[in-house]
Parts: sequence; structure tokens; C-alpha cells
Amino acid sequence: MRVGYVQFAPSLGDLDATLGNLEELLPRVMPADLIVLPELCNSGYNFASREQAISTAEQITDSSFIAFLAEHCRKRRCHIVSGFNEREGERLYNSAVFVGPSGCSGLYRKLHLFYREQDFFEPGNVGLPVFECGPAKIGIQVCFDWLFPESWRVLAIQSADIICHPCNLVLPGMCQRAIPIHAMINRFYIVTANRVGSEGDLSFTGASLIASPRGEVLTQGPPDTAHVSVVDVDLSRSRDKQITPMNHLIQCRRPDQYGLLTE
Repeated sequence: MRVGYVQFAPSLGDLDATLGNLEELLPRVMPADLIVLPELCNSGYNFASREQAISTAEQITDSSFIAFLAEHCRKRRCHIVSGFNEREGERLYNSAVFVGPSGCSGLYRKLHLFYREQDFFEPGNVGLPVFECGPAKIGIQVCFDWLFPESWRVLAIQSADIICHPCNLVLPGMCQRAIPIHAMINRFYIVTANRVGSEGDLSFTGASLIASPRGEVLTQGPPDTAHVSVVDVDLSRSRDKQITPMNHLIQCRRPDQYGLLTE
């Protein structure tokens, strides 16, 4: 498979401007089977009020943003995972959508809300699903989820090959250092698509990356400018959980001793 990311600056409250940028950037990632876009890509991030957050949100079933992504997927025969400001009734979720040629076929809602996100969004309530993407199984994490090793391991237990990780990171360098470690200790690929630019008092840190099941950084973007990248991934590497002839990543776990994690 070929997987890639688009690192850019979605426009706060201006979907037309964001789509204009994506019209230019998405073709540069091709050919790719799977592309990852940043967090809250359809709305921007640093809302001044809940009213602004609501006004920039979309429903999954009536989204011009998803329709745009699906059209790209039809033309290019690919799939896209993107951050998505999702409205369900009066509730908002910091979500990620899995989009293909036929539209949205998967949804993840961010479990671990960061800082002022808690003023606008409900905590995720759809668990940690895994989706079929051609020959691969993909999982999704969104930004601050990176800090919680439990969710990465749940995806590994479900045999995810690639984790798509839309981000709007503002803590310099922390996540980017951790992602290769999460990839190595779970033996899967991670595609972290961060954004750049600033909104209000927040500056975003770029440096999007793709990490291998051995903890290698296969490609990484600059910290402050738009960037796209695509790499080949070997799914057999993410499916090889044998650490030594006598040690297997999943089979050697001791869940009977991990009860404290769920208390």
C-alpha cells in the first residue's frame, strides 16, 4: 500500500477556503491508497465560542466537506481519513471520518479531549473501531489520544495495520517524539497528519510524520509550512508480532494482571 498525509492550515470558519487549499494539495499526494488530513479539518480549531463551533460543524449525512472528499476518492481510487467537526443534534464531537468513493463508511469520536475542547465537544462514545481499507485494517486516533497507551494497544489487539492520526498539535515536539515509540511497541504503522499556522493564541507545530512498526521515521514534514508526503508500507511488517522466537507481542500479554487499568 501507499499511504500519505496532507499537512496544511485549515481555515477557521471558512470551509470554501479550506476546500480550495485541498483542491491544490490532495493531487500532490497521488498515487496513494490512503491519505490522512488534520484534526477538525472542516472547521478549524480555536473557536471563540460554542456558537462558532456549532456554526462550523456538519452532520455526517449532510456534509459538503465529506462530499468533496468522496469525489476525490472516486476520481483517484483512494480512501481518506480526516478530522471532522461533527454535529449530532445539539451535540458536537471532535471526530474523524473514513471516506471512500462511496462516501463516509467509518466514524471515530475522539476519546481524550484536550484543554478547551471540553467546552465545546462531548467525549467520544463509539469506542475504538477498526475499518477495512483494501488489504489493510486501519484504526484511528485523534491528536491528544496520543498520550494514552491503552487506546493504541486496543487497536493493536484488533489487528490494526495502520493507525491514522489527524492532529492539531500545539505542544512542541512531544507527540512527534512519542509516535515512533507507539509504532514500535505495538508493531504497526502510524500516519500523524498535523497542521501548521496559528489561530488566535495557538500556534501549531507541523512536523507530520509516518512511523514504521520498527519505530523508524519514514518521512517527516517541516514545522511551519504546508507539506505532503507519501510512502510505501509493507503490511507484513505490521502483522509480524514475533519479538523473539519465544516472545509474541500479543500472546505474551498478562491481562489478568492489568485490572487496575479499567478501575
